[in-house]
Amino acid sequence: MASLVGAFAASHGPLIVREWDAVPPEQKSRMSAAFRELGRRLMAAKPDVLIVVSPDHWSNFFLDNYPAVCIGVGEENEGPPEPWMKGFAYRTIAGHPGLALHLADEAMRQGFEPAVSHRLKLDHGICIPLWRMELERLPKIVPLLLNSIEPPMPSLARCFEWGSLLSKSIATYAEPLRVAILGTGGLSHSIGEPTMGVIHEEFDRRTIQLFSSSEKSLIDFLEAKLPASGNGSEEVRNWLVAHGAAGGQGFELVDYLPVPKVIVGCGFASWRI
Repeated sequence: MASLVGAFAASHGPLIVREWDAVPPEQKSRMSAAFRELGRRLMAAKPDVLIVVSPDHWSNFFLDNYPAVCIGVGEENEGPPEPWMKGFAYRTIAGHPGLALHLADEAMRQGFEPAVSHRLKLDHGICIPLWRMELERLPKIVPLLLNSIEPPMPSLARCFEWGSLLSKSIATYAEPLRVAILGTGGLSHSIGEPTMGVIHEEFDRRTIQLFSSSEKSLIDFLEAKLPASGNGSEEVRNWLVAHGAAGGQGFELVDYLPVPKVIVGCGFASWRI
């Protein structure tokens, strides 16, 4: 049987690549160290497959067709389409259709209704952490694209439930795979709003604290505070999926720092499984 061997989270703001050379040295050093430490922990878990939970940033979907959740079930997917991601080493990225289809089937049986795609473009949301973590090898990737870009979005409670579903479904997959989950995005940032560039550090730090509290306390806080914390902060949903997969256990914070040059409150964490 397959087993869940790790759950992780990291920020993925585009300027982490586009403005990397302009980030102040001390902040660049801390972000690099945090990404590398997350990569070290991920490699130590020895995953055969990595489920990456991220939004689609208009690379596959648009307003005329934007599913709440889409699971990539193909043999392979395309690397990032953004021109400024051309330094990413992989033009195609191997998937694991057996596990991916199993997850989709189990979701349907449990009353979850994801879309599926046999070939996706994996944009910066997935690929920036994979790049910056400097992984020794790239596991097979099962992308789970979760809408945290455009309302209506899956509820925060539903995102936690998705994590629980993934954990249970992994445990019922017959092949002896080692599976890890990476939630990417957040923490606070604002894109295309009058507050663009504002980082809500107090919100970020309180959110981080509440990941070690009860599910209800965390979700109640987020429901109250997310609307005023920047539209990019909605990507905390992806962290919630990883949190739910880890059984709601508290995580170990690798680092958090607000980085104005990349307009993101950058967080890095791993959960205790």
